[in-house]
Amino acid sequence: MNREDGNGDSGVRASLDDIIGIESIKLGFFKEVQKTINELKASNIELERKRRDVQDILNGIPDVVAVVSREYKVLSVNSAFYETYGSRDPIGLPCYRVFKGGDKPCSPCPLLMAREEGRKVCRQLQIMNIDGENRQIECSAALMPGTGDAPGKVLLLHRDVTVEKQYQAKYFQAERMATVGVLAEGVAHEINNPLTSIRGFAEALHGHLDRLGTCLKDGEPCNGLLDTFEEYLDIVLQECNRCSEIVQNLLSFGHRDVRSMAIVNINNIIVNCLKLLQPRLASLPNGIIGLDLSEEEPCLMGHPGELMQVALNLIVNALYEVRDTGGTIRISTSVTGSMIQLRVSDTGKGFEPEDAEKLFQPFFTTKPAGQGIGIGLSTCYNIIMKHGGEITATSEPGKGAVFEVILPRLEE
Repeated sequence: MNREDGNGDSGVRASLDDIIGIESIKLGFFKEVQKTINELKASNIELERKRRDVQDILNGIPDVVAVVSREYKVLSVNSAFYETYGSRDPIGLPCYRVFKGGDKPCSPCPLLMAREEGRKVCRQLQIMNIDGENRQIECSAALMPGTGDAPGKVLLLHRDVTVEKQYQAKYFQAERMATVGVLAEGVAHEINNPLTSIRGFAEALHGHLDRLGTCLKDGEPCNGLLDTFEEYLDIVLQECNRCSEIVQNLLSFGHRDVRSMAIVNINNIIVNCLKLLQPRLASLPNGIIGLDLSEEEPCLMGHPGELMQVALNLIVNALYEVRDTGGTIRISTSVTGSMIQLRVSDTGKGFEPEDAEKLFQPFFTTKPAGQGIGIGLSTCYNIIMKHGGEITATSEPGKGAVFEVILPRLEE
């Protein structure tokens, strides 16, 4: 405000009200700044508390957990990492070097799969050397939320499933041996038939030895006797081969080495299963089983004993359903593109719709008490999943059931 002083001079001077106003504004501004600072401090304290809570949760997980950047760099780990891999610091190092000692990303890489498939959790079973011992590790990777359009951090979880896989293998073997026990009586009977023939022809040959010796000693012609010896010996050899084939099928089914993969023809699996079941089929009406096997060989890479276990289980279950009803069973195989289909259907009583999802669960059975413990179909399910296939069951109560197995075909 312009004012004139006592000397008549005029100038610009700030009044007391103006000064008080400015200081008041400054004071209000500093109060707002102080309030904002206090709020930021409280927010930081809350964020730090939440960060510690998250870290405590991660540390409470017994499996190895790591956060990995877009460039495969390890950003953070939980305490289980140090318990598993020792005290070495992994932060900033590539995940493939930390976990596998490699110089390039794994193939296939679960992190890359997670980024390509978005929020979906990607799992990959890998073999890792930990403390000089090869362990089976299930690697799970999931894209962390909040990364926007540019995929960024991935949450990686490593779970040691070595013991679980070992028990699973023992579980498979126990079920297989239980089936072998069921088959043993019939197989023994089946082998006894050719052995009886072998003994009979061997005794007949032994009875002709004196005559053969006399002919050779006296120089008499023995063409007829030689023809008899040749015929009997051929039969003996055929029966021996029959015994060998039966035993070989049983040994192949009970083989414990699940690591030995081979080219398997599903048609041959079905034929071998029916040979093992022949003693049981002999007591049933002729034509109870109808075959429709693919002319195009349905071959895949798999374990013969395990796939025979699946086929045997499905056929034995179907036989159980039709044994008293005079029903029939149809077994078919087909090849469509890169897939193989095995289909086992029966005209038994079927199962209820609400049981469809339970059939492949361990210890679930529709059989009366004492006639089944419910591990057969669950074992079949695990075997087929391990071979990269699918198994499904459909039924119309009172009109039978259909079990369908889909497996990846071996590409030529």
